[in-house]
Amino acid sequence: MIPAPVVLALSLLATAAAQSHDHHDMGWVNGYRQGFNFQCPHGEVIVAARSYYSEQDGSDRLWSFECQPTPEGLGEPSDCWWDDINRAGMEWTSSCSRNGLVAGVQSKYFESVLDREWQFYCCFYKRRCPYSCMKSSDVPEQYREEGELVVPSYGYFIRGAQTTFSGVLRDRQWKYTLCRMTDFDCEFQNL
Repeated sequence: MIPAPVVLALSLLATAAAQSHDHHDMGWVNGYRQGFNFQCPHGEVIVAARSYYSEQDGSDRLWSFECQPTPEGLGEPSDCWWDDINRAGMEWTSSCSRNGLVAGVQSKYFESVLDREWQFYCCFYKRRCPYSCMKSSDVPEQYREEGELVVPSYGYFIRGAQTTFSGVLRDRQWKYTLCRMTDFDCEFQNL
């Protein structure tokens, strides 16, 4: 018979081992301290973003994104481009210009500030306009936690984000801008 403290210790070790390996099988697009360039296939947009923080690995995050085709009524994207870039260590607010939707992300890590610069890949769908826009809650809820955003329902799209950087904790929190798009063409260039 195995003593109770040994059973408890083995149970805790098994739980810790399972938790520490959970983040390894997520299909990350980067390694710690590495840049990345992620783009959805043509006609798809980002619908989910996940990240895992590690202080030991340069106060950096692993990132994973998921894409989904846009509704048929939206049509095909007529143009795609890399939009504004932020500087590492700075706060950043970005919304795709020309009413675009986020279809990709690229990022480069800077060792000197233990942070990344960011840039969205945006795609324009005819002359559709955003409406019913909202900001997500903080992702992650607290600095240094795992972060996850999943677009709450079909028909909402990521148009951009606002991010804050903590120089003390060397991490970022994100608020994603989520919008619906009109079913008709509109005349406004950028909302």
